Formats: sequence, structure tokens, C-alpha cells
Amino acid sequence: MSQTVVPVNAEVHARRWWVLGVLCLAVFTTMVDTSIVNVALPSLVRELGASTRELLWIVDSYNLVFGALVLAAGSLSDRFGRKGSLLLGLAVFGLASGAGALATDTAQLTAARVVMGIGAAMVFPATLSIITNVFPDRTERATAIGAWGATAGLAVALGPITGGVLLDSYWWGSIFVAMVPVAAVAIVLVALIVPTSRDPSVPPLDFPGLLLSILGLGLLVYTIIEAPGTGWVTARTLGGFAAALVVLSIFVLVELRAATPMLDVSLFRNPRFSAASGSVAVAFFALFGFLFLVTQYFQFAKGYSALSTGVRMLPVAVSVGVTALIGTQLAVRYGSRLVVGSGLATMSLGFLWFSADTAGTSYPVLALQMVVAGIGIGLTSAPATEAIMDIVPPEQAGIGSAVNDATREIGGTLGVAVLGSVFASLYVAAIDESEATPGVPAAARAVARESLGAAQEVARSVAGGQGLLDAAVGGFFDGFAAGALLAAAVTLVASVVAFTVLPRGHDSSRSLDEPEILDLTAVETAEVAGSSFDDLLPSGR
Repeated sequence: MSQTVVPVNAEVHARRWWVLGVLCLAVFTTMVDTSIVNVALPSLVRELGASTRELLWIVDSYNLVFGALVLAAGSLSDRFGRKGSLLLGLAVFGLASGAGALATDTAQLTAARVVMGIGAAMVFPATLSIITNVFPDRTERATAIGAWGATAGLAVALGPITGGVLLDSYWWGSIFVAMVPVAAVAIVLVALIVPTSRDPSVPPLDFPGLLLSILGLGLLVYTIIEAPGTGWVTARTLGGFAAALVVLSIFVLVELRAATPMLDVSLFRNPRFSAASGSVAVAFFALFGFLFLVTQYFQFAKGYSALSTGVRMLPVAVSVGVTALIGTQLAVRYGSRLVVGSGLATMSLGFLWFSADTAGTSYPVLALQMVVAGIGIGLTSAPATEAIMDIVPPEQAGIGSAVNDATREIGGTLGVAVLGSVFASLYVAAIDESEATPGVPAAARAVARESLGAAQEVARSVAGGQGLLDAAVGGFFDGFAAGALLAAAVTLVASVVAFTVLPRGHDSSRSLDEPEILDLTAVETAEVAGSSFDDLLPSGR
């Protein structure tokens, strides 16, 4: 179905690439926080006395709130203004980061992480929806979305490096303090450069849809986070998934009957939209699961420090960034079926290669494996995102972006939970079932079950320690291989689906004609955009 291209203000069109740069800075600011905190976990144990469960919630509270609120935040930004949502989100994120650095216990830090997640949920959909409206030409929009995707991928990979550098010289709170001036700079640049935009029809708020989306997505993400600890087939986990399914089903029914729904669920009837959303989820399922596994591999099996581990992750970061830019252009020219399907297949090959790794695998080989996997991720995530945004009407870009962000978050959270569970179950089983550890005290075995690093420490201090360590190393690589093989299988199946469902060729749902660039006066622009919270802010026009 062809869609009309929204007219663009001539002044905004002239500075569109500056707008993109500012939006990428906003994305980097919030996305780097998803991984930077991981390198500080040992410091939090020493300084705040954090338990393992408290550490999990310091990490996961951010993801839980982000995943629960992102659909609602995207819908609100469409109605009340994307620039206002972006500015408010950055302010909330920056202030919460500063508060997190001042925390004196884990409860305070977790609360700060919750508020950071609220800010991130406001920022993310606003950035992508503004890109969609500032770049009406599909070729330029594909390049812009590629840069957006590359920035997000680089931020995740650079988080451990940034955190390692800060922790080498400062206290644990420095990783949060560092985000405050970056957020402040982003706020100033957004206020001066980014234009205002929103849905010109200003539909009334869909309160039932907002509440049901928050509750349903929150239940789903919470259950995924808790499942590895409580068990995947326990009553609590199955009940959580059932409750999430019921709430989300009610959400769909409510949206189908609503006069002005928060989310046009009929979009999912479009195979291109559904397959592209699924591809994004699978890509981040594999990416976050891979980061979880390979970080432990580098630190425990190779003995690298946190900073050294982060530096050695650069091959995947660079390859994701480069191919995200190239992949969107290839999708415009050859179609998302070929590019996204090939990207998922390449990811599958990369993870299959990872499954053969041992403690003796050289770093150059590991770097090549990361490049292959990174190429696949870049060819999948950004082109699939471009396909999602191309089919969503410009006036609903915020909710379209939120769907993309929700699938990323759910996929990534599920990747860590599922691959982590497979890995942990085989690791623990190897220690419990080893015939070489009967003489090792039960307390020592219990400590060794926590991680390979813990097993290495215990093995130095107990009789029969070498047998315990051998069992732990064997279990570690059994679990690592199983996790990599599962990621390879999931991405392979997704590749087949993408090649089957996604359309081939020039598959844009919008007109590819040259967009109409209008030299609008401020009054005319306000008449097109309507009045909103954004109109009270500096427009940068």
C-alpha cells in the first residue's frame, strides 16, 4: 500500500545530517548503560556488599522497566511530541545516573537503575521516529537508520571498555557520573538542532492500551529474567508466562476494538512487518546471549581482565557498525529478504564456529569468529529495523520505533536467560556428576558451581582441587558449545523464515519519489504539526 510522503521543512531538510548526529549521541548515551554496569559488578560486591541476586537486579531492573514502558512511551511521543519526549527522557536518565553514583546501598542503586530505564524508554523510540520523519527519502533514511543501528551496536560493545577505563582510575560510581555530562550535552544539542514532530491528528489517549501494554510486557520480561533462577518449568515461571499471554491477548482485543488504538495491531498481519520484527528479536537474542557467554570465556578461560576483555570485543563492535551502514543500503537495492536472510545465515555460521572453541583457541581465530558473527548481526538488525519503519506511517513512527525497541529488548533478555540457562545447567551438571570430585567438600563444590572463576579459586585451596577444576573446565566448554549451537540453530531457523516470508526486490511500502521540501513559515509549520508540548520547547528551526 503506497503512503504519502510527509512534506519536510526546507531548513530541517538542510540540517538533517546534523540532526542524525545528535540523535545518535542520545542513543549512545542510553545504550552504553546496558553493558557498562557489568564490569562494575565485582566492585559492587566489595563496596556495597551486594549479593548475587542483588547484582542481577542492578543489571536487570533497567531492562525490565525499559521493556515494560517502551510501547507506551512511543505512543505518547507520537501524540504529545517526540522532541519533548527525547528531552525529558535524557533529563530523567542523566539525573538518575547522577543519583546512582551517590547510592550507599544496593536498594538505592537499583531504584536509580529503574529510573534510568524510564528515561531510556522515552529516548529510544523518539530517536528512531524523528529519523523517519526527517528523512522521507528511503535511500537517505536507510543510511540514517544504518548509522542509528551502528551506534547502538557500538555502544553495547564499548560499554565494557569505557567502564574498565573508568574503574582502573576511579570508584564504581564513576561509570554513572560519566553519563551525566554526556546527557547534558545531548540535551543542549537536541534543544538547538532537533526539530519538533508528532502525529498531526492528535488522537485521544488510549488509556486501556497503555496500561495493558505496560502490564503485559512487564510480566513477560520479569518472567524471562527470573526463569533461570526459579526454573523454566516451575509453576511460578509457567504461571508468569501464562499471565503475560493473557494480558497481551486482552491488549490485542482492546486495540482491535479501540477507535484510536495505541498500537495498530493489524500491522502484524503484514508478513514483512512481522518477519522483520522477529528478525530483530532473533538478532538480539543471539547478540546478548553471545556477549554473556564470550565475556565469561575471555575472563575465566583466557584470564583477561575486564578492560582487556572489552578491548578484545572490538572486532564484533566494528563489524556490526560497518555492516549496519552497508546492510541498509543493500536492503534498499536488493530487498530485505536477501539481506536479512543472509545476515541471519551468517550469524548461524559464526555461532557454529564458536561452538568448537577450546581454552587453546588463539585470539586471532576468536577475532575472525567475532567478525563473522558481527557481520551477520549488522546485516540483520539495521535492515530489519529499516523494513519496520518503512511500512509504518510517518505520523505513527513513534509506536513503530517502540515495536522495534520492544522486540530488541525482549529478544536480548530472552537470549541471556535461555543461553545462560543452557550454559549453567551443563556446567553445574559436570561438577555434580564428575567422578573426580567425590573427595572435595560439599561447600567447596557449592562455591565451584557458581562460575569457572570460583572453581579456579577453590581448586587452589582444597584436596582434590585439580579434579574439581578439570570437571569445571569440561562443564564450562560443554555449556559454551551448547549455548553457541542453540544460537546457531535459532538464527538458522530465522534465516529460513526470512527467506520465505520477507518480500524480494525493491520492497518499499512508500513512494520512492523525491520528497516534497517545503519552505514553511513558523506559523504554517505549526498548522501542519499542531500544538503540543514540543511547541513550548526550542525548535531549532
